Amino acid sequence: MNNKLLRTFIGISAPKQCWDIKQMLISTMEDDNIDIRWVKHLNLHLTLKFVGDTPENDIEELSNDLRGIIKNHNSFKMSVSGTGCFPNENKPSVLYLGIKNEEERLESLYNDIEAFFSNRGFLSSSNIFIPHITIARIKYPQKKSPNFTSFLNSSYDSIDFPIKHLQFFSSELLEEGVFYNLLDTFPLGNE
Repeated sequence: MNNKLLRTFIGISAPKQCWDIKQMLISTMEDDNIDIRWVKHLNLHLTLKFVGDTPENDIEELSNDLRGIIKNHNSFKMSVSGTGCFPNENKPSVLYLGIKNEEERLESLYNDIEAFFSNRGFLSSSNIFIPHITIARIKYPQKKSPNFTSFLNSSYDSIDFPIKHLQFFSSELLEEGVFYNLLDTFPLGNE
């Protein structure tokens, strides 16, 4: 039997209000001839753990075990606020919306999920956890040196939203772009 590998991650879907913010931020970059790939509205999310190649036959067991870990954390509220980029302002490859409030609770959840997958032989992340919602990716070289000052200085009313569950996704690169498939949903405690 074929044990297909799925490219998976654990995340939180972004609230729909982020769609309008993304559209507003696109307008800050319209004057420049920059090759930017904007993330589709439905794909906006906060990644808690990029798992990577996961055997399809292991998904059910991972989900069942992960459900207990996640249920130990109570639901909470977060805010989408501000903008940022990775790795630096001079030559960013990612543009994002920032996350504020309850960073400690989010980091505790992140650490437990990271340990869960690490204990099962998956690679641990070497990056510092900076919660964010990626809204665009930039590849280099560009025709001209892009200026991201307007984007990074943009402001908008913060978006408060409840975190009541996490989701397990697989991602697939198709001709039309990236497609996310929902594999499972894990409710947080007290829900």
